[in-house]
Amino acid sequence: MKFMVSWKIHQDKKHDAIKLFSQMTTADDKKDAGDKIKVIGRWHDVASGSGVAICESDDAKALSAWALNWNILLDVNVVPVLDDEEAREVGKKKFG
Repeated sequence: MKFMVSWKIHQDKKHDAIKLFSQMTTADDKKDAGDKIKVIGRWHDVASGSGVAICESDDAKALSAWALNWNILLDVNVVPVLDDEEAREVGKKKFG
């Protein structure tokens, strides 16, 4: 399943969060997410301290653990999402 992970850094933690993230390597990112999550892409609005990622996983516990890695610094929201083909399939089944 694909998920949209959005976040907003706690107002008093912006510099801490950006400093921590900016020092991470690609290997650190993979270790942080774990082997049960594939990050498809991630985008940041550094000025506002928010962002969004799209990832794939079949493990809700892994997603929860990943969010907990960061929730001391930011609020995280995780929702399932569909790509165009999947959304069209749902629409066709529902509305013919």
